[in-house]
Amino acid sequence: MPAPVLNASAQMLCPHGGMVQIIPSNTRFMVGGAPALVQTDTYVVAGCVFTVGLKPQPCVQVRWLMGAARLKVNGTPVLTQTSIGLCISADMIPAGPPNIIFAGQTHLTAD
Repeated sequence: MPAPVLNASAQMLCPHGGMVQIIPSNTRFMVGGAPALVQTDTYVVAGCVFTVGLKPQPCVQVRWLMGAARLKVNGTPVLTQTSIGLCISADMIPAGPPNIIFAGQTHLTAD
C-alpha cells in the first residue's frame, strides 16, 4: 500500500525516546522542498537512555532493512512511512524499530 515518502524534514525516535538525526546523501531528488531519504543515508540516534541491567546500551544508529520497492534514487530505495528499520546499539545489539513521528511531507507516496 502506498505511503508518504520520507524527506530530510522527517522526525523519528528510537524505541526509548532518543532523537534520530538524519544525514541525507541524496542532494538531487527533492520531495516537499527537502531531500528524499534513502536506505543508505546516515541515521544517528542521540539521547537514548536504554540500559540492560547496569550497562548502558543506548541506540546509536538506525539501519533500514526495507524501503520502497518501486521508487529509487540512484538505484537505492527511498524510505516511506512504512519502511522497516532497526535501531542498533554501539555493541550492534538490535533494540527495536524506529518510530516515525512525521514523514516530512505528505504529497508523494510510494510502495
